[in-house]
Order: sequence, then C-alpha cells, then structure tokens
Amino acid sequence: MTTPTECPCSSGKSFASCCEPYLTGKAAAPTAEVLMRARYTSYATGRIDFVEKTHAPESRVDFDREASEKWAKNSVWKGLTVVAVKDGREDDSTGAVSFVARFGSGGENYEHREIATFRKQNGAWCFVDGKSPKPDTFVKTGPDVGRNDPCRCGSGKKFKKCHG
Repeated sequence: MTTPTECPCSSGKSFASCCEPYLTGKAAAPTAEVLMRARYTSYATGRIDFVEKTHAPESRVDFDREASEKWAKNSVWKGLTVVAVKDGREDDSTGAVSFVARFGSGGENYEHREIATFRKQNGAWCFVDGKSPKPDTFVKTGPDVGRNDPCRCGSGKKFKKCHG
C-alpha cells in the first residue's frame, strides 16, 4: 500500500487533505463526486477494502475482489478527469458522475470511461453501478455530394465515375 503526497484523484490537493480521511474511515464522503474520487484513489493506492465497502449491498454481490486487486496492482494510475456530475450533492439521495480514469498496464496507456451511479444509504453515499457512456454519433456537417455532382477532387468527372 502506497501513501502518496499529492492525491491521485487529480484534485490538486494533498492526499491527507483530500481522499485519505475517506479511505481510512475518519470521514464519510459528503457527495457522490467525492466518493467517486476516493474510490479511484483506493484503486491507485491499492486499498481495495474501501472499494468493496462502498458498494451498495445489491452490487457488492457482483464485486470481484481478486480481479480488482490484480487490476489495481498491475496498473500505473495516471489521473482522473470528472466529465460531468448530475445531482449527488449533500442534500440529494442519488447522483451520477461521468469520469475518465487514465492508467497504464503492460506498457500501454488506457482510458476507462464510465458513468457511475450513486445512492445515499443510511446517510452514506454508496456506488450502485457503472455504465459505459454512449459513443458520440457521427454527424456529417458538409454538403452531401450526389453521384452525378462534379467530384470534389477537381478532376471534372462525375463523383460516381471518379471517387464514388
């Protein structure tokens, strides 16, 4: 278990003043985003007990501790970006956090993108589930080229005879 100086969650704060109080049980995460950041930090520091403990009871059944420990140990954690937060404030009962976790493994760099859902249970935030965000749909912005229009390459031929 490593103890970093700067918090791995990319908050810019020190570990001691950011995620450490949540990982050690000295404080409860006040928001869904704070819990998500602490869960990322628990992977980055190898504290998988926290990840397991902060699962909602119904999702704890599907938690693969061995695989999580292996992933945490075999990865170099490179940072976290919070993309969006929906609800999940101190006075909310549910929330969602969209994030990108960057890590390296086997000499390759990866990005884990997820929309994590959280719920407050007995006054404490817990992780319910995570889903992959839907990819952006490609939308063509330029004018359509018809088969009988002149080719875009400037050859003077019809598009269908040149590049169609």
